[in-house]
Amino acid sequence: MHDDPLALEILGDAQAAALRADPLRFENGPVAPVLRAFLAVRSRLAEDTLAQAVTAGVRQYVVLGAGLDTFAYRNPYPALRVFEVDHPATQAWKRQRLAEAHIAVPDGVTFAAVDFASEWLPSALRAAGLRSDEPSFFSWLGVTPYLEPANVLTTLAAIAPFAAGGGGVVFDYYVPTASLAPRPRVAFEALAARVAAAGEPFRGFFEPQTLVAAMHTMGFHAVRDLGPDELNATFLFNRADGLRAGSAGHILTASG
Repeated sequence: MHDDPLALEILGDAQAAALRADPLRFENGPVAPVLRAFLAVRSRLAEDTLAQAVTAGVRQYVVLGAGLDTFAYRNPYPALRVFEVDHPATQAWKRQRLAEAHIAVPDGVTFAAVDFASEWLPSALRAAGLRSDEPSFFSWLGVTPYLEPANVLTTLAAIAPFAAGGGGVVFDYYVPTASLAPRPRVAFEALAARVAAAGEPFRGFFEPQTLVAAMHTMGFHAVRDLGPDELNATFLFNRADGLRAGSAGHILTASG
């Protein structure tokens, strides 16, 4: 489904050893297998879509909210420059993890520490060296549910000019709870309660048709909204731990 040889390594020896010793340690309910499948699929789809963009000539890749994403350290495209954008504190923590795990940072990687609360993203991207006269491809995974919908749309509109001319974007989002059937609604509400208890409640939800229309208004085209049925059929058709029909997670791809 998705092969990431650095996923355990970046966690550190102790965490990696614990997971190898007990791979099911986080299988604490019916939500866990579905969430795991969704996380793997969104990374796979992001990198598959990036590959298409690189083939078409894109040479700049921006990972918004990079977290512990490892693509930059296993990048198979010599001409592709990768920009990792994240909050300064989160980025400092990641760089510490990279150093402690002895994961080399390639020359083509640029760290852009951005405080979204006080900095304008386009200005920060240009200051980091992102060229606005060349198309860029963006990924934004695991972030939009924690933001207000208006902030999500503002960010997408801000990156649209950078994606124009052959770039694009891929990101995931959740549909409103009221749109879910009873069974997936119960599962999603359990997940929402867990993240809220951890101090990071879900805030941003979108109806697919409304979001697709907004993307077109921003200037994106070839907008594709992939729900659980499409994701299962493409990536999980031969597995027993796929996404539940009608579950909340969607992934959207669009060209600039």
